[in-house]
Amino acid sequence: MSTEPAPRGIFVVFEGVEGGGKSTQCAILTQRLADAGHEVTQTIEPGGTPTGERVREWVKTGEGLTPTAELFLFNAARAALVETVIAPALDSGHCVVCDRYVYSTVAYQGFARGVDQMTIATLNTVATGGLEPDIVVLLDLPPNEGFGRKAGTALDRIELEDSDFHLRVRQGYLEQAQRDPDRWLVLDATLPESELGDAIWDRVSAVLGRT
Repeated sequence: MSTEPAPRGIFVVFEGVEGGGKSTQCAILTQRLADAGHEVTQTIEPGGTPTGERVREWVKTGEGLTPTAELFLFNAARAALVETVIAPALDSGHCVVCDRYVYSTVAYQGFARGVDQMTIATLNTVATGGLEPDIVVLLDLPPNEGFGRKAGTALDRIELEDSDFHLRVRQGYLEQAQRDPDRWLVLDATLPESELGDAIWDRVSAVLGRT
């Protein structure tokens, strides 16, 4: 007797500048999905695999990394995450909630560091096999407000870049969202946590209703 394959789960990505509340909203959405009876896999970029964890440590603390080297490191971590965590989870019917994805590379290494966008697009596609999320949640706020939330915490080498760098990152996110409004949900990250969570849940519920 044949068994039907599990329906593909939905894939939700959170993006934004430092201090925007991505990890908080990832956790809130993961819990709401679980409470609604869905199997959920929550993960993070770079991270989620041994390769990703090593890359995460390296790019946050290493010295002498060039923008192109950063690009390759992030995509090495991404390839491992997609192949061993994200794609298998989706194929087994799980919903996947991921803190950062290819859009961070476009914003940070492309808009902020000036790496060629076609090169980034090519490597991102190779690393992901073309896997795109169903929803991208952009928690948008001015970078200075985000860093105000991180006062008193140690900053890594990317966070320590100057204000112009982080303004370019924000602009990179906003331009990506403008190009694909059906996929992106842009929210004011200064809104109350519960209000953001409800807006995200409304969009996720709508997409779940179509699958």
